[in-house]
This record gives sequence, structure tokens and C-alpha cells, in this order.
Amino acid sequence: MNELIAVALFTVLAVISPGPDFAMVTRASYAFGRRNGLFAALGIACGVQVHVLYTVLGVSLLVQHSPTLFLVMKVLGAGYLIYLGYSSLTNTSRLSLEGEGGHKARGAFLSGFLTNALNPKTLLFVVSAYTQVVGPDSSLTRQFAYGLFMSLAHWLWFSLVALCFSNASLRRLMIDRQRLLDRVIGVALLGLGVTVLFASVR
Repeated sequence: MNELIAVALFTVLAVISPGPDFAMVTRASYAFGRRNGLFAALGIACGVQVHVLYTVLGVSLLVQHSPTLFLVMKVLGAGYLIYLGYSSLTNTSRLSLEGEGGHKARGAFLSGFLTNALNPKTLLFVVSAYTQVVGPDSSLTRQFAYGLFMSLAHWLWFSLVALCFSNASLRRLMIDRQRLLDRVIGVALLGLGVTVLFASVR
């Protein structure tokens, strides 16, 4: 029970910490509506499972002890964040409250998935949870159950974020200030990308 509580607290604190997932879900929700924000949240939750899978299977040890592999992951993750930030900064399309476009749902899911799956800090969060909180005697079933809990926590939190920022009144207010918000989110994502690229997160 103590282990479960520790995993829960560890996960909640990690989930609510501001980061690229939050910025990406906010952008998807206010720009394209609730459906897209919720799909982005689902993508993030699925992205967590990538980290859980290779951590439980022991592949994370290889990544941790291979500077080259870890550097590749950092570059991929940082590059994707920088790409998203640049896209937001240079966006010239005008949004509207009717911008729910169902065709964008798949893109929102993929953006959420890649943002999380390529984030080396999520890798470190999952690895830390399994090495510092989960006991070495925990069964494989329990370890995967913890992983599902991590995904569920991410899905619930970012679904709430999506519901908040897709509110019609708030969307109208944010769309009226679209250019400013695109710049703020773009700068935030660029900053996060540069931080991931150059900071020592090992």
C-alpha cells in the first residue's frame, strides 16, 4: 500500500508540472476545440506507455548507460519541441470557434503522443519511479498496472486541461488574442526544446 501511495504521489506531482504536454494540449484545445484537445490528451497518455514499456523490459538501462542513445533521444525530443514552437510562432492562419475540424483529431492525437514519447524528461520520470519507488520484488503485472495508472493520471489531468481551454467563452477570448497566444506558446515550446537539448537531465 505504501508503494502504491508513493507511486500515486510521484505521478501526480510529475503530471501537474508545467511542460510541453500542457502547452500542446492548451493550443490544441483553444485552437481546434474540445474534441482535438481530448485526442491530444489521449495521445499523451499513450505516449507514457512507450516509456513504461521499455522501462519494465529493461531497455531504459541501455538508454541510461549509452550516452549516444540518450543524446539521440534528447535531440529528437528537443527537435520536435522546437519544430512545434516554430510552427506556432510562424502560424498565419486565422482561427474561429467553428475550427473543430474532425480531420485534425488524428493530428492532435499524434502530436500528443510524439510530444510525450520523445520527451527525455518523461523518460527520467518513469525510470525514477520504477527505480526509486517501485520495489525490485514487484511482479510484472503490478509494474504494468503502475504504468497504466501513470497513463490514466496523464489522461485525466490533460483531459481537464482540454475541457477548460475548450470552453466556448474562453476560446472566444483566446482566439481574439490568437497572435499573442501563438507567440507565447511558440516561445515556451522553443525554450523547452532548447532546455531539453542543452540542459543536463541525466
